[in-house]
Amino acid sequence: AVKFNGGGHVNHSIFWQNLCPVKDFTPPEGALLSAINDEFGSLDAFQTKFAATAAGVQGSGWGWLGYDKATGRLAITTTANQDPCVTTGLVPLLGVDVWEHAYYLQYKNVRPDYLKAVWDVVNWKDVATKLEHAKA
Repeated sequence: AVKFNGGGHVNHSIFWQNLCPVKDFTPPEGALLSAINDEFGSLDAFQTKFAATAAGVQGSGWGWLGYDKATGRLAITTTANQDPCVTTGLVPLLGVDVWEHAYYLQYKNVRPDYLKAVWDVVNWKDVATKLEHAKA
């Protein structure tokens, strides 16, 4: 119960910080963009891989961009249910809720459409700040 409910609180706290209104959207830049390009080749390649990985979650869960302190690299992972990203050994930078309640009203059961649209509201400034803190 603690992992499920505590994880739900932690995950959603990260999720809400990771989002912004469309009018406030700015693409990633600086150290974050460099790290994405180094690890995935380009922002588009990252987004494609992230969406495919998150769409593959069976049932409810989360897609994550995390920072691996041991390697100094970014990584994409998923967690089931409300399991927090830290259970994978990564520092969470960007979390996307792939429980149906996150997208059903707008996207019905078409999770890939939600995962394509979410990029328009990612708060990359927050993700960059999380990366900066993770590296400290």
